[in-house]
Amino acid sequence: MFMKWPCVRHLMPTFDKLDSSSQARIMTPSGSSSSHPPRAHGDHWQWRDMIAAAGLFFATAAVVLWQNAHVAVLWDASYTLDSAMRVSLGQMPYRDFPFVHPPLTFLIQAAIIRLTGRVFFHHVLYAAVMGGLGTVLAWRIVLRMLLQHVRFAFTIALLLAAPLTFLGVYSILPFPFYDCDCALAILAAVWCLERLDSADANSGGTRWRGFTAGGAICLPLFVKQNMGLPFLLAALGAVTFVFCANRLRGEKAKSNQVEDSVLLATLAGAVATCLAALLLLHLTAGLGNYIRWTIQFAGQRRLPGLAAMAGIYSDPTLRWTLPAVTLALVLLACGRNAASRRFRASIPAFLLLAAPFLFVLSALFLYYDDPDSFGDTLMTLWPFLMLLAAALAVRNLVRFRCLTLRSLVPLILLAAIHGTMLSQQVWGSTYAIWPLLAVLIADLLIFLAGIPSLNGSNRWFMPSLAALIGVTLLVCGAVYTASEERLSYINLPDGPVEHSAFPQLAGASTPGPYLPELDEFLRYAAADIPANDRLILLPGEDPFYFVTGRTPQFPVLLFDRTTDPYSPEETASLVRACNIRWLVVKRNLQIKEDATPNRAATMQLLMREFTPVAHLRGYDIYKRL
Repeated sequence: MFMKWPCVRHLMPTFDKLDSSSQARIMTPSGSSSSHPPRAHGDHWQWRDMIAAAGLFFATAAVVLWQNAHVAVLWDASYTLDSAMRVSLGQMPYRDFPFVHPPLTFLIQAAIIRLTGRVFFHHVLYAAVMGGLGTVLAWRIVLRMLLQHVRFAFTIALLLAAPLTFLGVYSILPFPFYDCDCALAILAAVWCLERLDSADANSGGTRWRGFTAGGAICLPLFVKQNMGLPFLLAALGAVTFVFCANRLRGEKAKSNQVEDSVLLATLAGAVATCLAALLLLHLTAGLGNYIRWTIQFAGQRRLPGLAAMAGIYSDPTLRWTLPAVTLALVLLACGRNAASRRFRASIPAFLLLAAPFLFVLSALFLYYDDPDSFGDTLMTLWPFLMLLAAALAVRNLVRFRCLTLRSLVPLILLAAIHGTMLSQQVWGSTYAIWPLLAVLIADLLIFLAGIPSLNGSNRWFMPSLAALIGVTLLVCGAVYTASEERLSYINLPDGPVEHSAFPQLAGASTPGPYLPELDEFLRYAAADIPANDRLILLPGEDPFYFVTGRTPQFPVLLFDRTTDPYSPEETASLVRACNIRWLVVKRNLQIKEDATPNRAATMQLLMREFTPVAHLRGYDIYKRL
């Protein structure tokens, strides 16, 4: 996009020279060059690294715990916990019951249940720890990217990572969930890929690092398929492309190229991991069953059309944000001569680059009493920054002479981000992947750092821009998370936070009558529904099986279009075949829209075989005639 402007083309030769020379040295805060290879690549920790990591970890974990202290999303929590419960009891997903998601999140939660017992708070702690690790991983990835290219890299990396305390993988939806786990797995895989650089080429464990990285890029596929599959394909494509480029170039630039043997080890690790996982699935659940439910059925129910996907780039703000960035680059390119001219050009360029972020900050005052509008304004940063990152990624791809695996990381992340948005586009899909956006922003800052006119008297430019971006995301991210705008699909009435009296739900808290009503139903079930009697719950919003320890006897636990493959007639037939004796219908749902497919038709068929026996505050209880 930017290459059409004559002034911008002048940036490219100088920036190419900068890549080949400056990547081998570190720019200290004073602007001088120093050679410290271990520190340059970010593998060796100093005291300030440990302090920063601890601060980011505990701040993120505190946000996750704070979120759980006042909101529990029963719809999502019950699906995770009850599914993990049935796995912990020995039921095999894909083979014994339909299951549309890959297994890793549920296997982890099932292991927690088996090791520590059925306590809600144990899973909250898991989310807090994983959320903290996700923020630290994102910070280390960003720091490693910046160290070789940007002055004040440590400070800028902290500025980009600080907002992730409120926008981390588990900060918005603060309970174990597959999107959050997949985002964390992607960050771990990117961190492994980032370490495959030439500074480590002489170490004996470099090939093992490559093999480990190959295994790591496969893990997201077995956490969430729409995120993990594009990530895996893009990562394999990037590794293969760099390997072929190295072979065609003949001579590799020792300062920035990954050894061919390491790239081959990465491909071998990926192939070995995928084959091992597929073999394990074949021997347990059946590979055909796995493909049927997680690929074919899930794609039928959730895959949007091309028009819906392209719609994420129809935001009207792009009509002025993209021209503003283009004009800023033109000004920086044209002001590359005299120092005074550079300085005069840098001020309007800075304002143009800052305009999209100032626009989002201004939304705090424009929509201070309207969380929906403010959230929509914050979301405009996604298509804007993704388009800039895509343009830069294409630029990196065509610069064959300087192509490196690290330069293709943004392209890999863009594939994962677009795969994530296949589910619910920008508003619904971004709650766990803000750390990936931070990595893309770091890559954009590296590009700006290579512009010659930002040296000398304009050294204020990069720290100031990074500070503005960091402050914008920190302040707006805190407001966005605290407003629970992303959780607006559930009812969060004003009033005191309620808790459950059952020890299994220790740590579950949410306003409204939902937990007290659940307690009443659980007491009724313990007293009046025999433990061996089979039952179903419509729509399945509560973690009933997790709390009671009963064994689920019906294929579907959550009656949602995504997870329920049966028609009303098939559901009624299965109710008879499974000898279901009790039907529990929840009237007072926490989720705003009852997602039960064909609810009226299903209830009409079931009422022919069940009669009401109890009417609780939030539930109707029926028994087979």
